[in-house]
Amino acid sequence: MTEPSHAATVPAPWIQHQLSRLLGQRGHAWLLQGPSGLGQYELGLALAQAWLCEAPTAVGPCGVCSSCHLVGSHAHPDFVVLMPETVMLALGWPLSESAQKEIDDKKRKPSKEIRVEAMRDTVAFAQRTSARGRGTAVLVYPAERMNHVTANALLKTLEEPPGDTRFVLASEATHQLLPTIRSRCQTHAMSWPEPAEALEWLLAQARTQGAPKATAEEARVWLLAAGGRPDDALAWARAGLSAQSWGLLPKALAQGDWTTLADWPAAQQLEVLQKLCHDLMASASGAAPRFFAAEHLPTAPRWGILARWSRELMDAARTVEHPFNPGLMQEAWIASTRQALGSRPPRG
Repeated sequence: MTEPSHAATVPAPWIQHQLSRLLGQRGHAWLLQGPSGLGQYELGLALAQAWLCEAPTAVGPCGVCSSCHLVGSHAHPDFVVLMPETVMLALGWPLSESAQKEIDDKKRKPSKEIRVEAMRDTVAFAQRTSARGRGTAVLVYPAERMNHVTANALLKTLEEPPGDTRFVLASEATHQLLPTIRSRCQTHAMSWPEPAEALEWLLAQARTQGAPKATAEEARVWLLAAGGRPDDALAWARAGLSAQSWGLLPKALAQGDWTTLADWPAAQQLEVLQKLCHDLMASASGAAPRFFAAEHLPTAPRWGILARWSRELMDAARTVEHPFNPGLMQEAWIASTRQALGSRPPRG
């Protein structure tokens, strides 16, 4: 998962359209679903903010009342976010005092899952009376980071919610959620933006977030690298990805040249390999590639070789967050990529 942007205060146009539709419907629990990078977090946050707003409109929160300011400053007494601690820290949400102390005292690292202790606190929060008279709201993101114990702790509250509490669960992998969780929510499938709309938004965001000289060509490559997902594309922009380096990457990897990827996190390296494998499989079957320009791809090997490589990459994804030896893992990926694409080691 790519951590979403939290610098922008105005929702992207395609998020705003969806927000307006959701506010016109009734429901105490919504499940926002779709692949990463489409703005589940942003839409979930805007929906909760509109529920709590003192002067809401048909299109969303007013953005200027004290309630909106409290949500924006992550300090609203009637609003709780339920996230893995790693995500909360990345997005600037405060941890509970006990959790922060345990991490500060080096007793443990921030959790990558939604902890059951946090869920129990949230269930207790949902039983309280609203402090500001607009009800209470809970945002769970990414909802698939609940384990079975945590999810079961939420089930009863979703089934019999207090009268003034509303939930919004945002997920990038709803198949990982318990069926009983899904059945207790109204589902909203995230919309994909139009390419021109996404390009315009991405350029504006990149130019205000550390890439003031970003060009339309670079933005197109960021969107290409992200498979058309705007938030993921913005993450590529922040990482400093250049159009030239992305274009050269497939054939470099086929030759065993890992220079561009060497310092990237293991999960990001694996993501690139999976995208390359996907595009080669598409090319081999006569379809258009999705992540790289067709002219930048090496010659696709036989289908059986690609299928075996794809399975190896899927197996690697199960342990990429907890590698036994990152150095050996990268060497194995270099070797398997070169073997799959039929290249010999470059002469040194």
